[in-house]
Amino acid sequence: MTALVAATAPSTFWYLTRGSGVVALLLLTISLCLGIGTTLRWGSARVPRFAVAGLHRSITLLAVVFVALHVATTVLDGFAPIGWIDALVPFVSPYRPVWLGLGAVAFDLLLALVVTSLLRARLGYRLWRATHWFAYASWPLALVHSLGSGSDARVGWMQALALGSALAVGATLAVRLAKSRTIPARRLGIGATALALMFGVGVWYEAGPGAKGWAARAGTPVSLLPHTVSASAIPKRPIALKKSFHAQLVGRLTETSADANGLVAIRIDSTLVGSVRGTLRVVLQGIPSDNGGVSMTANGVAFALAGSPDLYEGQIVGLQGSQIAARVTTASGNGLELQIALKIQAGESRVTGVVNGTPV
Repeated sequence: MTALVAATAPSTFWYLTRGSGVVALLLLTISLCLGIGTTLRWGSARVPRFAVAGLHRSITLLAVVFVALHVATTVLDGFAPIGWIDALVPFVSPYRPVWLGLGAVAFDLLLALVVTSLLRARLGYRLWRATHWFAYASWPLALVHSLGSGSDARVGWMQALALGSALAVGATLAVRLAKSRTIPARRLGIGATALALMFGVGVWYEAGPGAKGWAARAGTPVSLLPHTVSASAIPKRPIALKKSFHAQLVGRLTETSADANGLVAIRIDSTLVGSVRGTLRVVLQGIPSDNGGVSMTANGVAFALAGSPDLYEGQIVGLQGSQIAARVTTASGNGLELQIALKIQAGESRVTGVVNGTPV
């Protein structure tokens, strides 16, 4: 194998998926607020009502474009098992089926809005209007989808965006109800229902996406969950490390067969020779790639210096081809940065290379 592990940096599609999803949620929020505003006949001398209505239509169409971009980049990214069918048919995806399914429902509602708007002359105003109101449901569904499926649900800016969107919609709805001519009891019921739904989403967020372990509970396939790989069981041997060192290594590479989740583990057990002696183990776990390596999902590194009772354990912090950067620590808190350069011949299990260690 010429490369130990395939690069695992997020793809361009992944960044486009995140960005387009955030923009789509913002546009849907603005569209909903403007839609409510048109029923209030928002307008002024400088901004007439027809301009508000036109802006509402334009932003809604732009939102549809960004939702379509979000769907396309999600499928094309390929990291999660999401197909084109999953984007249209709700709750059938193997990846977070409920929360991805809500996004599919929101997308279907927006598509229905576009189609019925194009056929408005043939469908009639009443049917178009009914579909139009149903399309408003795409906003809360998109919000819950963003929090339930998004990778930024626990990030501060995403929390602020979700809260700001909810407050904007809530304030606009409150103004709409205050100026409504419907029976007071009905207005009170609608307002109470809206508040209850927002409160429910908040409670769900705190116990769900806002709490640790959500990825597993949300329905993420086991193969995509972070794994902790133990790289212990290295003989504990002798001398406290107080200065940087450079050493040669000689070792052996072994690879396991794929487990039930399709994951394989590559393990390199090596011995350091020269002025510094010790043992080093590197464990890489992931999905087999076409070039003979693995796309890493978990890893572990352990190092024992000859003559020292301490065992250094930690993780890989940098990886490029067969160049590995790792950070390991002992139970007492002594840290060590390792720079490992490996030479691996295709078809052979023998490994050679050099290691540079720096105490931190």
